[in-house]
Amino acid sequence: MQGNNHDDVRRHNLSIILRLVHRGGAASRAQLTRLTGLNRSTIGALVAELVERGLVEERTPDPTKLAGRPSPIVAASDRVVAIAVNPEIDAITVGVVALSGVVHRSIRFATPTTPTVAEAVAITASIVTDLRREFGEYSIIGMGVAVPGLVRAHDGLVRNAPHLGWVDEPLCDLLAEVTGLPVVAANDASLGVTAERYFGAGQGMTDLIYLNGGSSGIGGGLVVGGVAAGGRAGYAGEFGHTRVSAGCRTDSAGIAGTLEAEVTRGALLDVLGLPAGETDADDLEGALLASTAPAVRAEVNRQVDFLAVALAGAVNILNPELIVLGGFLAALYVVDPGRLTRAVAALTLGTAFDEVQIAPALLGSNLLLIGAAELAFETLLLDPQSESGNSSGLSPLSVRAAGSATAAVSPEIAPPAAIQPL
Repeated sequence: MQGNNHDDVRRHNLSIILRLVHRGGAASRAQLTRLTGLNRSTIGALVAELVERGLVEERTPDPTKLAGRPSPIVAASDRVVAIAVNPEIDAITVGVVALSGVVHRSIRFATPTTPTVAEAVAITASIVTDLRREFGEYSIIGMGVAVPGLVRAHDGLVRNAPHLGWVDEPLCDLLAEVTGLPVVAANDASLGVTAERYFGAGQGMTDLIYLNGGSSGIGGGLVVGGVAAGGRAGYAGEFGHTRVSAGCRTDSAGIAGTLEAEVTRGALLDVLGLPAGETDADDLEGALLASTAPAVRAEVNRQVDFLAVALAGAVNILNPELIVLGGFLAALYVVDPGRLTRAVAALTLGTAFDEVQIAPALLGSNLLLIGAAELAFETLLLDPQSESGNSSGLSPLSVRAAGSATAAVSPEIAPPAAIQPL
């Protein structure tokens, strides 16, 4: 829709306000006035429109903690949500994440084998059907997918997710077809750095690195000079394929001696005697902390030392303020933070390492869901006046595998009429 200059300015200001309360947390009207430089009446009118659209709510401040006339508190809505999806080699995780940052629901559906794209779409569609029933009075904006692999930025095509065996798969198109929602996908670790930057350990920082370790391998994300660094096509941050040893173990790409070849969740589970499909990152961390077995300690030390090589290279090249470790890499750090810190320090320039912090991800198992939801929220954040999101009266959900007939996912799929777009 074409708009005049006044329309464009208002849209821009609405976007600024919504981003502030979405990523910065609830703020008073007075704080928003100071942060934006807009006058009080303009802030009042903008907030009123966002309230009318259901994107924010206003709360009465605690009068005991304020001097003078209290200013209403503006908070992002808990009832505007995105569906977040994270496929891995042993499970599909689907969550409902609110614009306020609250994770309303997280469902991990374990799979006996690595899911194909068709199976991942079918599982996701079935879970989304149940979630639509449960959250029938909420506004679903869209779906974001955190993929453990290379995702083409401009259209969401999964170019290569080696652990999943997915090559050139139109995942977004398939999910959009069966759910009727706008779907956006990106590399999981790139979304992890987004989540930690805005909602976790990296708040307020301009240069940070995030490394995620999951059942599907190791990936990373970068923020350089305050800007997310995705590379030309969105493939930047593949720390898992960085060479860290002269060993003969190979990673998913067939490259020997890489971080992903030497540092693995599977090796930790094996030495602990834990089942892969039933153990999440929190369980693994607890088991590592509780174990006194020499074999467990030896494996932790081996992996920590190889992880240090990759982190030291990143510090020397990128000079970050913060390195955030997620998934099983966070567990390795928590078990022996001193060893990892000393090993990285020994391989880096002292002046660069002096200003670096290494920390586990603060968002825990919700991190990738929050990051994926940001993909879905981005269109709304750019234009809070847009009419985007779910629609009613969709045909029954189905999934079509390449070269196969359409198979129904569930006999009761039509979303409830109560769900309406913003």
